[in-house]
This record gives sequence, structure tokens and C-alpha cells, in this order.
Amino acid sequence: MDPTLVSVVALIGVALTFDYINGFHDAANSIATVVSTRVLTPGQAVAWAAMFNFLAAFTFGTAVASTIGKGMIDINIVTSAVVFGGLFGAIVWDLITWYIGLPTSSSHALVGGYAGAAIAKAGWSSLIPSGWTKTLIFIVMSPVIGMGLALIISVITLWIFRGFRPARVDKWFRRLQLLSAAAYSLGHGTNDAQKTMGSSPACCSRPVTFPNSPFQSG
Repeated sequence: MDPTLVSVVALIGVALTFDYINGFHDAANSIATVVSTRVLTPGQAVAWAAMFNFLAAFTFGTAVASTIGKGMIDINIVTSAVVFGGLFGAIVWDLITWYIGLPTSSSHALVGGYAGAAIAKAGWSSLIPSGWTKTLIFIVMSPVIGMGLALIISVITLWIFRGFRPARVDKWFRRLQLLSAAAYSLGHGTNDAQKTMGSSPACCSRPVTFPNSPFQSG
């Protein structure tokens, strides 16, 4: 069998494995509220989230895929072995953190694994500093921004509905939770669905090669 075809099929299999693990690793993020408030059963919530994660692939652009595919690693050193290394590293880390119940980012696991594999192949020069600068900045800034926006929105919401009866508020907010869960899933799909797409540019034009040294790929 053509070795290039074998490497492509194997790479797609590993990528799908990562996507599957990423899905059950991150699924609780978008359905926790609607399940805890019993707006939806766990099965209904998973189906609701899955639908909007899927729709996200056809709704927004591919900026995340472009950043991971071309903006962080020198595309000239990317091979199937580099992509395999990055995906396997992210898969192992996701499984460890899922097992111990640690809420970590699969996105950062993937870019970290991808970078580690690239450094193992071609050294630190394989990284593109400008792409990593904004990524590392927003690793810190994104939760801070999220916390700040959530605080502002919560205060505004509490102020607007301060005179409403609790039963009336509960009735409407239980319905609105469906919209918030859908919006979260849509955003999650927009971001996460593109990660694996972007991690495999130009690598499928040649077969996987594993030379004698564990730190080099020819």
C-alpha cells in the first residue's frame, strides 16, 4: 500500500481521536448550567450542544485554523511526524486532566504539543515569535476578560430584574439558558473545530518517517 496514503489515513484517525477526546473533555463547559438547573436532561443537553458545535463549522471563518496552521510554526518543517507528535501529546494530556477532573484547555494542549514536536525536529527557530506572542498574552487575558464581562453582565442583569418576582424571572431565565448554552456551543465549535484542521498543513504530501534519533525527523 502507498505509504503516503497510509500516513494520511493514520493522521486523520489520530486527529479524529483528538477531536473525540476534546469533545468529552470540554462537553461539560457548555451544558453544565442547563443540566444543573434541570432545564434539559444530560442527554438532551449533549444533543443541543453537539448541534450548535456542528453548525459553527458553517457559520464563521477559519481564523483559528489559519493561526495554528501558518502563524505559530514554520510551515516548511511540518511533517506528518510533527503533527502526530503534537496530537499524541495533546491526547495524553487531555486524558490525564480528564481522569483527575482538572479543567484545562485542549486548545493550549494542542498548540503546546505541536510546538514541542516542532522544536524536537528543528529547534526553537521553528517557532514564529509573533504568533506565539498573542497566543501567550491571551492565555492570561482571556479568563480575565471573561470574568470582567461576566461581572458586568451579571450586575446589569440583576439591576434590570431587581423588581421582578422570582417565579417570573425563573420562568424566563430557564428558557434563556437554552440560548446561552447554544451561543456558548456555537463559539466553542468555532474555536475548537478548527484546531485540528490547522495543525496539519502541508504534512500530508509525504509519508511519516521515524529515523533512529527520537529527536529528529527526516
